[in-house]
Amino acid sequence: MEDEDTFALLPTGGGKSLCFQIPALAKEGICIVVSPLIALMKDQVKTLNNRGIKALSITSGISYNQLDTLLDNCIYGNYKFLYVSPERLQQELVQDRIRQMPVNLIAVDEAHCISQWGNDFRPAYKNITLLRQIQPSVNVIALTASARPQVVEDIVKELDFIQPKIFKQSFKRDNLAYMVFHEADKYFRLERILKKNPESSIVYVRNRKQTLDISTYLESKGISSTYYHGGLSNNDKDTNMMSWKNNQTQVMVATNAFGMGIDKPDVKTVIHLNLPESIESYFQEAGRAGRNGKKAFAIILKNDSDKDLVENQFLNVLPSVELVKQVYRKLCNYFQISYGEGMYQTFDFDFTTFCKTYKFSATLCYNTLLLLDRNSVINLSKQFKNKDSIQFIIPNNALFGYLDRHPHFSTIVKSILRMYGGIFDHVTKVDLNKIASKASTSEPVLVQALQKLEQDDIITLNLAKTDAQVTFIEPREDDKTINRIAPIIKAQNKLKRTQVETMLDYIENEAVCKSMQLLAYFGEIHTAPCGICSVCISGKKSKTNPEQLKKEIIKLLEIKDLSSRDLLSQLNCHEADLKDALGLLLEHQIILITPINTYKLSHL
Repeated sequence: MEDEDTFALLPTGGGKSLCFQIPALAKEGICIVVSPLIALMKDQVKTLNNRGIKALSITSGISYNQLDTLLDNCIYGNYKFLYVSPERLQQELVQDRIRQMPVNLIAVDEAHCISQWGNDFRPAYKNITLLRQIQPSVNVIALTASARPQVVEDIVKELDFIQPKIFKQSFKRDNLAYMVFHEADKYFRLERILKKNPESSIVYVRNRKQTLDISTYLESKGISSTYYHGGLSNNDKDTNMMSWKNNQTQVMVATNAFGMGIDKPDVKTVIHLNLPESIESYFQEAGRAGRNGKKAFAIILKNDSDKDLVENQFLNVLPSVELVKQVYRKLCNYFQISYGEGMYQTFDFDFTTFCKTYKFSATLCYNTLLLLDRNSVINLSKQFKNKDSIQFIIPNNALFGYLDRHPHFSTIVKSILRMYGGIFDHVTKVDLNKIASKASTSEPVLVQALQKLEQDDIITLNLAKTDAQVTFIEPREDDKTINRIAPIIKAQNKLKRTQVETMLDYIENEAVCKSMQLLAYFGEIHTAPCGICSVCISGKKSKTNPEQLKKEIIKLLEIKDLSSRDLLSQLNCHEADLKDALGLLLEHQIILITPINTYKLSHL
């Protein structure tokens, strides 16, 4: 408000957007917000517009004419917020128009992206200094949720701050217990945790398939659950999200695509079934628990295979400079872009077909595209676009005459007619997955049937399902383009290795309070043990009396044979103590193991 350059380091849920939105509304003019997160931009613009505040966003995928109109609106239309991706700041048109705008504040969201040592370094963030030259008298606020001391110094330097006012909220969360448990059977422990804490929860998993598998598993155990990943349609995302947000569903099982802009205060547990890639991403995801100030848990379930899995997932799939060059060349060829052309052209992108065409490993290729996206060579939009459409082009009575002659199409056709009104009158967008489900068939069989109906002039059919769009930000220059960013690629790969090693150190260190370990990572050194994490609790708890525990086990087995899981659920003890007690009872032949892995008393 006092026109000072400002740095705000606030943990997840700390209210970062309010820090620039309120001053911008209080002042005359427009606030320019730079953000790399297109989905978050759209979400914030929608929220502001719903409150009667004029805001718009300029991302990579809009045409020159649209851009021209939107920028004019910012100059003459009394807009209060312009959200812009850092790549757009490279365009002369954008720079010229910003020069004419009555700018009252420049907000740099996700400011750690400007630092080579940040969690998600994006070279395009270097363009932000252009705004300082275009509007030299306007102050800047930089905001981030996760920055180590080295990154903070980098941000201040790169944004050309002079005597900035730095506000750091402590990363300490007194109500949040960080837990790491070693589990041979993660699913069983997950079930126990969620039944013991039946409030709202998030379970983070490695991939899209796991979201559905684990959600189905939890439902089978009587725990209401839904799921979320980047490949769902917008409608399914919204439906699943609202079910969880409104507490109609206890658990959201999700990939790391879930979380941006999530502000649910009553999340009791955040559970990671697989290891996150870095402390930064873990801290952000864990921080979604307990925002109402009540006791909450951030839990990692680990086992012996996790080290290999995390290395395979995050390290063995880091693309080399040579692979990046190869994928970039093939991508340009795929869309028939000539040398020196392609800038700001957007294409629908079928990732699976691309990989098959050039025989690329899907994981390595995807990581390469993400790397090209981060380094502003392309923009990869991963939003689901459903462009399948159908129209029936024969009269109703003629259609049913056709079905009499081709009865095997009857169920599919009737399913479509019941789901989509007006499909005789106009081209209608359809969801093949839902049609296949209603007709009790598979999607490939459905597609074959639709293609036959098209051949027989029953329908018009447009199959154009893509789950991505690619926008080329630079003109094609092949190796020359990649050579420019080669040092950055190597540095990012090195940083990723360091982050994974630090994450592995965190889960293995059982000597130091978990909260203290996390705080030290973010530069808060002089802290005390939290008293509530898995390390602190294990130090407090005295061992269960082994003699008493053996008596309780015998008492339960006198009633019926039980598995170790059954015993654990009925006894108030640690799993390790139970194992020790069962071992002693077996050794002294007081109990036996049955062929179905239950325990029974030997004299019965």
